[in-house]
Amino acid sequence: MKYNTEKVLDTLKMVKHPETGKDIVSLGMVEDMEITDNKIKFSLVIKNSKDPFAKSLVKACDRTLKFYLDEDMEVEVIEKVKHFEAAAFNAPPKPFSGVTNIIGVASGKGGVGKSTVAANLAVSLAKAGATVGLLDADIYGPSVPLMFDLVDAKPIATKEGDKTWIEPIEKYGIKLMSIGFFVDPDKALIWRGSMATNALNQFINDGKWGKLDYVVIDMPPGTGDIHLTLVQAIGITGVVIVSTPQQVALADARKGISMFEQKDINVPVLGLVENMAYFTPEDCPNNKYYIFGKDGAKNLAEKMNVPLLGQIPLVQGIMEAGDSGQPVALDGNNPMGKAFRDLAANVVKQTEIRNKEMAPTTKVVMDPNASCSS
Repeated sequence: MKYNTEKVLDTLKMVKHPETGKDIVSLGMVEDMEITDNKIKFSLVIKNSKDPFAKSLVKACDRTLKFYLDEDMEVEVIEKVKHFEAAAFNAPPKPFSGVTNIIGVASGKGGVGKSTVAANLAVSLAKAGATVGLLDADIYGPSVPLMFDLVDAKPIATKEGDKTWIEPIEKYGIKLMSIGFFVDPDKALIWRGSMATNALNQFINDGKWGKLDYVVIDMPPGTGDIHLTLVQAIGITGVVIVSTPQQVALADARKGISMFEQKDINVPVLGLVENMAYFTPEDCPNNKYYIFGKDGAKNLAEKMNVPLLGQIPLVQGIMEAGDSGQPVALDGNNPMGKAFRDLAANVVKQTEIRNKEMAPTTKVVMDPNASCSS
């Protein structure tokens, strides 16, 4: 299939340099374009031979052209080192400029049900009448495609003037964006940190989110590059920390809370969610078995002076609903759905308190050579 230079350049505008957040075409990094029937060849201008983003940008160009134009085309990108001088650049609108509240859902460790909480929180907010988006920022373990039955879905790109946007996929009244929409679900995503943060920045800067009451962000477990990318890219209204009751999870939840409360980050912690708080057999909904310990997250919330937002039971139906692509919060007539509705109500309440008593969160500006410890 034949593509003209304008079409190829428009597609390459979706590739951003992580250091500036600006697209490689506007930065003047694309030169010597040659297009034949099934091959695109061009030079990628690098500002110096030690640019740490050079290799990831080459791969990003290859992936973007194949995804949006033709997966069978041959792409040859030649690194060309010379003095780097940005071309005139019109800054895009402020990321999430139409979003009132940005809520991060984080956990100190994996396996505590953070993505399940994030998905059902988004659904519960939407069912309560809010306009909602869900950004799957768990780059290495994206769950949104499976949990919303969208494994084969592919977002489309639209153009407005000189700007190319990625349209989130909508389901259950929620705008959804995930790296899982762009990669093979059967293959491991083996990326260096700069590649992952570049992809996340594209979702933030190029996602056509529109006007929303809430964007819920499913953050990766732990405390690392993606968390720093998020707090540097956008002003997060507040975070919800998810933990299970046992001590090994609570120790990491404590670190997660401490990270966001650090002076250099200073993102409000809206509260703590105790997931898998107790086991309740579906045929005996009034019975509670505290198989991971009782009130561990509740006690931690009191100790760290943060609200306890909810205690979610360990019920097989929650897992089955997520695996089938129909989050349990969609059903307002079962106890599990009620638990997430109560959680959403508490998140709304704490968000309103936070917005009334505190100034909006600003983006974090950090010394690139500094490190954060928790």
